[in-house]
Amino acid sequence: MSSPVLLPTQPSLLMARNSPFIHRDLSWLQFNERVLSEARLAANPLLERAKFLAITASNLDEFFMIRISSLNRSIQLAKRNDRQKEIHRTRIRDNLLEAVIRFSRKQDESLDLLTNALHPAKIVIVRKAKPDQPAFEIGKKVFTEQILPNLTSPEPFSLQQLGSLDNLQMGALHELNLWFKIPKSLPYMFVVKSEEKSDSTYAFFLDDLVMSHLPTSFGLSSDVSLFRLTRDGDLQVDLEKEDTESIPDAVQTGLRVRDKGKPVRLQCRGSITPHFLTKIIHFLKCPPHQVQMAPSSLCLQGLWLLVNQAPESADPTINLRHPTFKAFVPKCFKEGSKIFDRLKERDYLLHHPYDSFDAFVNWIKTACADPKVEMIEQTVYRIDALSPIMGALKSAAKHKKIRVMIELRARFDELNNLRLADELQKAGVEVGFGFGKLKLHAKVALVTRQEENGLAHYTHLSTGNYNATTAQTYTDLALLTSHPDFGSDARHFFDTVWNGKVPTQFKQLVSAPLKLHKKLLNLIEGETEAAKAGRPARIVAKVNALVDETVILKLYEASTAGVYIDLIVRGACSLIPGVKGLSENIRVISIIDRYLEHSRIYYFGDSKALYLSSADWMPRNFFSRLELAFPILDSRIHRFLEEVVIPTYLLDSVKARDLTSSGVWKRRSVKLPEGSAIPSLIEKRSVRAQSLFEELAETGYEGALLSRGVT
Repeated sequence: MSSPVLLPTQPSLLMARNSPFIHRDLSWLQFNERVLSEARLAANPLLERAKFLAITASNLDEFFMIRISSLNRSIQLAKRNDRQKEIHRTRIRDNLLEAVIRFSRKQDESLDLLTNALHPAKIVIVRKAKPDQPAFEIGKKVFTEQILPNLTSPEPFSLQQLGSLDNLQMGALHELNLWFKIPKSLPYMFVVKSEEKSDSTYAFFLDDLVMSHLPTSFGLSSDVSLFRLTRDGDLQVDLEKEDTESIPDAVQTGLRVRDKGKPVRLQCRGSITPHFLTKIIHFLKCPPHQVQMAPSSLCLQGLWLLVNQAPESADPTINLRHPTFKAFVPKCFKEGSKIFDRLKERDYLLHHPYDSFDAFVNWIKTACADPKVEMIEQTVYRIDALSPIMGALKSAAKHKKIRVMIELRARFDELNNLRLADELQKAGVEVGFGFGKLKLHAKVALVTRQEENGLAHYTHLSTGNYNATTAQTYTDLALLTSHPDFGSDARHFFDTVWNGKVPTQFKQLVSAPLKLHKKLLNLIEGETEAAKAGRPARIVAKVNALVDETVILKLYEASTAGVYIDLIVRGACSLIPGVKGLSENIRVISIIDRYLEHSRIYYFGDSKALYLSSADWMPRNFFSRLELAFPILDSRIHRFLEEVVIPTYLLDSVKARDLTSSGVWKRRSVKLPEGSAIPSLIEKRSVRAQSLFEELAETGYEGALLSRGVT
């Protein structure tokens, strides 16, 4: 910035005084607020609201395990060499913790709203039933039969026992100093269908049942208090120091350490005196705000079980769930024998979940069964435990070469990936792991096939994980192509990474950590120069997070030069839009809806460059992960993304929210412009992007500009 700019943003949100960046963690909490607002929205199906409330609780767990832990470490580091940084980071942490306390109260209010709203559907979330109510006896039976047998006998309490809780484990304390440790294996919620005439479904939180029935089960005359401990969960394993064979053991060791990491939050319920809280804080050696009295249940994540187990309502007027959506499968992917012939003719774009993940699964299965296919290679970051892809690859390993590169450090999926690596190796699959400090986050699969003219390569590149389960609930974009440049690049990628090196010499792909950041900066500069030369210049980026300060500064420069910039950011966004003299040409929206927005799109209007990628605009993606961005070369797919997908997101007026220059998010209202290239089926009405994409898929993409087979 060449001259001072007046920032209207709330000072408490900024990285530092007069800084042109919103603090990433404060912005992330705003994202969780947007998720919570969906739990409170009466227009949403009731169980959809329960899902969103559960997500907010899981999000907070991860926030403490990762972000608060990281912030605490940075404060300790600053204590040794920079007093000002220590003060600043401590202030940020205190702001975050105070915001969490306020947020927890909103969660409690949201649970009350949801509980009341579910009653007409005969779904009863039982908090504290009276002994003369049917729900009391049902809850008592659940406790006696499913919880009590898993509890050990009470022990005399000491603070050391509180500190012995594993990560996210609960314990109960009776005033007689009797301590009960609650096994992590117990579910957070119990869903029971009534056998009585009421035909109701009862849902009980684990902690509510413990507080209601544990004392009497052990002959105790007074209530118990509950504690739930959250620990530092940031798994630190440097594979640079490990040989290939010892990598799984190193990750296993790291997982055991994580369960005993430094305490970062203690949630409490019940009658706890201030004096006892002070003793706990002193013992755990954590800031006072990290010991929190929970206004609601400690087990809100358990609402996922209600979402999955609640029966359908007999009353058609009650809106419990979204209507079932049948994803589209391109014809050639149903007829496996024709897949490779069709891929020789053109590229295919798959837009999940609107296009079924079965298309990719069928492609892999066809390759596994095809005698002409000599080799199949794939990366794995997060994959479902019962993946049909891995089953097919294990079978194919008996008669062809199969190579799988697994990132064992995918956060909270480490155990699943360790098991998968073991199973694949036993089946004869060649298994490699991420290397050094870089996480292998790129999403690429390669099929090598012997054909008349020699070896041919067929490449799949994606913004999302090879996970059939999340592909039904995450939005992602994937490209299937026989383009020789992509095949050559994928071949180079696998061979280089297999040998423990970072690939660099690509014809079309752009990789992190060596090239992607610089490429993006150059593309932004290109739009800036176009605007200065009087040409129309535009940037559109869709990412999960935008926190890289160098990129943000380049976007500010582009804005002041006259580049129109639209940013679709699901989560944390450190950029401040709409500030005169800084970012007045930048607009930021966020969409929270039925599906988790996960696709990444980078579009540059003057150069017509359009990339899809596995990478968000964050330092970790640019410099600490092995990522890939891939250009769209097929003109029809390019046009579909440019004229249908991107505008549909930008015109969302139902689920999108605008980020204001004050740093606050607000609901938006957008009118469809005259002469819009969006298909006619959305004209003259409000736009809900995800619903439109469903409609397009259900109609086979007729009227979507490229009805002759975009996907």
